[in-house]
This record gives sequence, C-alpha cells and structure tokens, in this order.
Amino acid sequence: MVEDTDMQEEIHAEDTLEQVAARMAAARLHQRIEASEIMANLDIDSRAAQLGIDWSQVNLDSIHLPPGENFGIESDDEGVYHDDQLEFDTGFGNIIVVDNLPVVEKTKFAKLENVLKKIYNQLGVIKENGLWMPVDLDTGVTLGYCFIEFNTPQEAQNAKEKTHGYKLDKSHIFAVNMFDDFDRLMNVKEEWEAPQTKPYVPGENLQKWLTDEKARDQLVIRSGPDTEVLWNDPRQKNTEPVHKRPYWTESYVQWSPLGTYLVTLHKQGAAVWGGADTFTRLMRYQHNMVKLVDFSPGEKYLVTYHSQEPSNPRDASKVEIKVFDVRTGRMMRDFKGSADEFSIGGPGGVAGASWPVFRWGGGKDDKYFAKLSKNTISVYETETFGLIDKKSMKVDNVVDMCWSPTDSIISLFVPEQGGGNQPAKVALVQIPSKVELRQKNLFSVNDCKMYWQSSGEYLAVKVDRYTKTKKSTYSGFELFRIKERDIPIEVLELDNKNDKIIAFAWEPKGHRFAVIHGDQPRPDVSFYTMKTTQHGGRVTKLGTLKAKQANALFWSPTGKYIILAGLKNFNGQLEFFNVDEMETMATTEHFMATDIEWDPTGRYVATAVTSVHEMENGFTVWSFNGKLLYRVLKDHFFQLAWRPRPPSFLSPEKEEEIAKNLKKYSKKYELEDQDVSLLLSEQDREKRRALKEEWERWVMQWKSLHEEEKLERQNLRDGEISDEEEDDEEAREVKEVEFEDVIDVTEEIVQE
Repeated sequence: MVEDTDMQEEIHAEDTLEQVAARMAAARLHQRIEASEIMANLDIDSRAAQLGIDWSQVNLDSIHLPPGENFGIESDDEGVYHDDQLEFDTGFGNIIVVDNLPVVEKTKFAKLENVLKKIYNQLGVIKENGLWMPVDLDTGVTLGYCFIEFNTPQEAQNAKEKTHGYKLDKSHIFAVNMFDDFDRLMNVKEEWEAPQTKPYVPGENLQKWLTDEKARDQLVIRSGPDTEVLWNDPRQKNTEPVHKRPYWTESYVQWSPLGTYLVTLHKQGAAVWGGADTFTRLMRYQHNMVKLVDFSPGEKYLVTYHSQEPSNPRDASKVEIKVFDVRTGRMMRDFKGSADEFSIGGPGGVAGASWPVFRWGGGKDDKYFAKLSKNTISVYETETFGLIDKKSMKVDNVVDMCWSPTDSIISLFVPEQGGGNQPAKVALVQIPSKVELRQKNLFSVNDCKMYWQSSGEYLAVKVDRYTKTKKSTYSGFELFRIKERDIPIEVLELDNKNDKIIAFAWEPKGHRFAVIHGDQPRPDVSFYTMKTTQHGGRVTKLGTLKAKQANALFWSPTGKYIILAGLKNFNGQLEFFNVDEMETMATTEHFMATDIEWDPTGRYVATAVTSVHEMENGFTVWSFNGKLLYRVLKDHFFQLAWRPRPPSFLSPEKEEEIAKNLKKYSKKYELEDQDVSLLLSEQDREKRRALKEEWERWVMQWKSLHEEEKLERQNLRDGEISDEEEDDEEAREVKEVEFEDVIDVTEEIVQE
C-alpha cells in the first residue's frame, strides 16, 4: 500500500472522491516536477563541468533570448504536430479508481487488500505499492474506494473493462473508472450547450482507383526509408507515381484482401489508409509494438499481434492478440497468453507463435475464425465474438487445420498414435454444426500437407508415407471432390512414387494442378486435371516436362498460364508456360530474383531482388507471355505487393461470353494501343531530333569560334598556318579515286 503521509493528513470523511483524486494528482505532479527539475539541474551542472564553465562567473541576467515560445526557431516536428494533432498522456493513464468497495476497519484492511490484489493481478501487473486505499483519519475506516496503479495504460484499460460492474457480493458492485477521466469529467460545463452541427463532407471513394481509364493496376514498394504507391503503366514502359512518403511505416505494409486499405505498422499500433491517390489515414488501432497484422477475407476485421520477450530466458514469450473492427476502430476481443499456447500448426511466425494464429472461414462474410490449440480447435463467431456453443471442439492430437476458401468447412489432420496402432486421419467438419462430413484413415504416415483449391471444389492432401523398412518415405496425394455427393476421394501416385515432391499448386478458379517432383537440380514438372471428357470424374495426367530448372510454381490468377521458377540456388530461372497448349512461351532469367508476384488481372508479373542480396536491388515487370517490359532499380529494396482487386460483378456465364468474343471487344483497345504506340514513336523521334539539333548547334558554335580565332592564331605564328589546319585544308581537297581489287576466284563448270 502506498504510504503518503502528506496526502493522508488532508483526507477526511467529508471529502468527495473527486477532491481526493484531484489532491492525489496535484501531489504526484508536484513530486514529478520537483524530480525533473533536480535531474535537469544535475544534467546542466555536469555538462558545464565537462565544458569547463564556472557558473559563478556567468551573469544569466545579461542573456537575452529571442521572443516567442520557440525563440523564433521552428521545430522539425512542427508539421507532424499540426498534421496529427497529437494527444499527450497526462501521466496517470495507468491508474484506475475502484469504487463501491466495502468500508472496513483496520483489522480487516489487509484481508480486503489481498482480495483486490487477487482479482486485479490476473489482469495486469500492479506496481510495487501500487494499491492505495484512503482511510478516514478520524474513524480509522476505509472510504469505500481505492487507487490501483498498473505497469502500463493498456493493463489499466483492460482492468477497467473487465471489472466494471464486477459483483463482489450482493451489496458491493464495482464501479471502475480511469484516473484520467476524473479530470475530464470535472471540467464539464455546468450549463448545457447544444452541439454544433457540422456540414456533411463526403469521403473519398475508396474504390476510385478501379475506374482508371487505362485499366492499370497499382503496386506498393518499399526501398530505404521510402514507401511508394505506383501505377503500373506498361504502355509507357515505366511506373507512374501515385503517393510517396518517407518513414510511412516502421516495419512493413500490407494490402487488405480486396485492395480497399493499406495498413502500416508503428510503435503505437497499426493504421489503415485508403484512396486512389491521396491515401488519407482512415483509422488507427492502438496496440503497442505491434509486429504482425492480418485481415479477415471480407476486410471487416483486423487482427494485430504483439509478443514480449520474457526477462527469464527459460520462460515463454508473452503474446497479445487483438481483433478490431476495421471501420470503427473498436477492439472486439483480445487474447493473451504464452507463445506456447499459440504455436501449434501454421506456416510460421514470431517468437515461437504460428502466424496467422486465427484462420478465417465462412468466405467473404467473415462469420467465423478459429484457433488451433493442444487437442482442441476453438471456433469463434463474429456476431458475439464468443465460442460456438460456448465450448471448443476436442480433437485429440490435432496438429493442423485449414478452412475451405468459400464454405464453412474445416479440414484437419491428426497424425498416427500409439506407434502406428491408431492410424492418422484427415477429416472434414461442417461449421457451426460441428458435424463430420468425411474422414479418411491413413496408414504408415510420416506427415501430411493440405491444399485447398481457390473455389473450394477440391482438397488435395499430400501424404508422406514410410516404406516397409521405415528407413525412407515416398509421397502421394489424396484428392477430395468437395462438391460431389458423399465427397469421393481419389488416390494419386506419381509414375515414380519414390520421387521427392518439391512443390504443388492448384490452378486458380480451375480444375488443374501442377507438381514439381524428382531430384535436384533438374526435377520434372507434371500437370494433372480433375476433369476430362474421356475419363469423367477421374484425375488424369496432362503431361510431364522433363529436367526443368524449377523449384517453385506461380499460376496466373486467371489460370491457363504458369511460371516455372528457379529461385535461390537456381539464380532466378523463369519459364513462362501455356498449360492449355502445353507449350513454352518464353525462357528467361532475372538473376538473383527473390520474389515473384502476378498482378491481380493476370496480365503482368513482377520479379524482384530484395535487400537479402547487396546488388541489383529492384524489380522487373514482364508480360504474361514472358516479354520484358521495363526494369526499376532501387537501393535497399525491401518489398513489392500488387494492390488486390475485388471479385468481378460479372456472372461466370458473362465472363465466358466475353472470353469467346474477345476479338470483338479488343478492337477498341487495340486501336488505343496503336495510338499510344504511335505517340511513343513520335516522342522518341522528337527526342532524337532534339538531340541531333543540339549536337549540330554545338558543332556550328565550335566551328564559328574556330574561324573567329583563325586570324589571331596566324598573327601569333607570324602569318603561318598551323600544321593541323594545313592538314585539314589538304583533307578537304582530297579527291575520290576508284580502284579494283580481286578478292577471290571461283571456277564453275557449266554443263550444256
């Protein structure tokens, strides 16, 4: 308990809570000001001693400073202050006031204090001597409220939200407020004033960028301290700047799934920005030292992640995850725990926790999200942000789970148990009913990897099985047809089942998939289809490409085209392949390429060399068929990301009709492309003509100057012409002479 005799002497039973709070704030503020002044004086004295200055010899009254609070010198942060209108913390944001406590005598004082500590230690770390209950000095009983000081304002805010209205017993229901709120509430005016009606100002159309007349796409890049949003303009063979800002983010940037928002990360939390060219800040989300963010598929919610390293290296990191409403900025729910609680499954993460921790389901409606834990799958619904049926699904030894991209179906994998006596299994579970739709038992399994097709029609499970000797493994696929009756399953084994599977990828919005298999450095690439007219509903191999320098697959977002890429050890080998025709369109290279990204329309693809390499940082933009369009070099290049597009409003039938009549629709754009090409050609000619004219002007000026100085040169040589000028005169008098020379003789026999 805080012992402050000065404050205790001034507290009486007739004092109101507001008066006590005001006195406490004033006393602590006075203490802090005195401490800061002492420290400032010590710093000044120390600095003066270093410089050899004797304060006793300095007349401070003789020093005259320029007028004004800033002494005529504008701060570097002045612009930031005016732009953001920063709100400064009063210094008491980590203190809460708990009212409606039992009024107890001194003999029960310690018991009440222990009860309060037991409640609030679960919600945050209370500072040493951070719980203070005022006592009436006349009667020796408590006044029915207390002050609790936490380590951080976030812990205090969380404690207030969790315990306001907490029922200690029938007669005592907690009323919890932030200490800072008292200052705000005490300054409320006595007389009511009607609020001012502000005129409606329509916001910027956040989808305006989709109406670009040239049908271009945007991309964001980060290099050095700068973050830039650019138009991809392949007609001009370059990018067009949209928005550029230094130190826009302190980590990385990320587009929302439908391209509406751009999120940036800061020490105080995350922020989202939107627009076609202005990129104004739309909302902030407070989460100190945020490291990772993730959007729900429909952009309704934003998940933020923070982990804190423990003071004891043997302890697990502490993780805090918050879920925000994107439009309002309201925190809908938070999750706290050790990194071990969030580390099961997932492709990777920070400080031991898998990311993303929460997987979203239910398609674009953002109805459900789930978390994988030890022996459980916790599924939450976004209407109340509580567990479905108020309990988690118990699945013993579950190690991985995935949502269908379009339906509320979870696929899960459970490995073998009991030394193989209990087989591994892959199961499909319907949400929210939690009914198991399909299950497949798998024997002699080493590992499984699940791949959903983007339309949710198929699920491929890559199964690594042990051989009979248990000394090696081989791989195959279990293919689930989700939309068909009873969800039939097919087994696919490669022609050489001992081939190592290097990469797998479904064709977006299609029924084909590609597999890289075999031994490095030249594995094979095979293509399969789930639909053929000859074999009905059976998986069929379309063909195999032998000995390719590839270790990664990148399908076009519209299907049909794929890039067989050789990254890392293959130094950026690229093969652009047409799967419809089963032919290579182009083979090229982007040396040391680290990243490959298709634009959302499938027309262009960008390859990048990031700062993991010291040389050739930047990106290159190619056409879908492998034609190099332009390169952009950037020092310290960190990131490139295309801006996603929302789904088309056209029906599949309308899209198919447009594809069939593409020649008719494309005439208009071919004419536009021709006009642009002619304009570019004319611009190139004008540029060359200007360079030629500039050169000729320079030559004429030089010749004119040379002639002007000719007489002066002759006078300096007593009327003689220099050897060089004489040679020039002779060179101009050279006549053309024709001569013949035999280069070669060939004999030919002509038969009559």
